[in-house]
Amino acid sequence: MTQKIRKPKPKYDCAKCPGYCCSYSRIAVKDFDIERLARHFGISKTAARLKFTYRYRTQELDEQLLRHRQDHIYKSTCMFFDQKERRCTVYAARPSVCRLYPEDRTCGYFEFLKFERVQQGDEDFIPSA
Repeated sequence: MTQKIRKPKPKYDCAKCPGYCCSYSRIAVKDFDIERLARHFGISKTAARLKFTYRYRTQELDEQLLRHRQDHIYKSTCMFFDQKERRCTVYAARPSVCRLYPEDRTCGYFEFLKFERVQQGDEDFIPSA
């Protein structure tokens, strides 16, 4: 008899977060992520790469990163982030790095956010700079 290994339930709720991880300046994507986004939008892989990513190169790194746009809470957010609703607009096609984040049952930012919301007495409070 084969038993399913159950992943422990996360102790965070992305639906109650204003998208902190979407504000990371370097959201690296791989070719298969670009292919997934291309299928989602019904465009070629080349068009998706040009439209959604840019190349980030240093002596140590050579990455494809998702494009960003200015945000009123964070400096900038991923181009696929709905800044009004504070949600991902391509959740079903989101890149692997987004699918894996935060790689644990807990999210440090969500813990901080819960603490701040209790301190402020406001369940929708968003700390900003």
